[in-house]
Amino acid sequence: MRLGAKVVAGMFLLSGILHLVNPAGFEWLMPPWLPAHTELIIASGIAELVCAVGLILKARWATWATAAVLIGVFPANIWFAIEGVADAESWLIVAAWVRLPLQLPLIYWAITAYAPRKSAA
Repeated sequence: MRLGAKVVAGMFLLSGILHLVNPAGFEWLMPPWLPAHTELIIASGIAELVCAVGLILKARWATWATAAVLIGVFPANIWFAIEGVADAESWLIVAAWVRLPLQLPLIYWAITAYAPRKSAA
């Protein structure tokens, strides 16, 4: 597994566990237009754990499933950056905006986790 995929798997393991152990800790990140916040938080935590284990076990489906999870949460991340941090401290506003473009390399790392390396011939 490439280093980038290890980063994604590690992040998903940690985040997935946190989603299940303390779903209320993620409530403030949820857009008000989404229903069943707690259930969605738990479901996304389970999805992250399944993807992380799949990446670790080198399951081919895990690459695209991980990308799908990252793409699936992206609209909520956009909402959070625009409206969720409206009255927040400046560091949190910056973190919310920096996090958006960082999802692109995470998606790339996930889908290229097991791509053959090009030889330097």
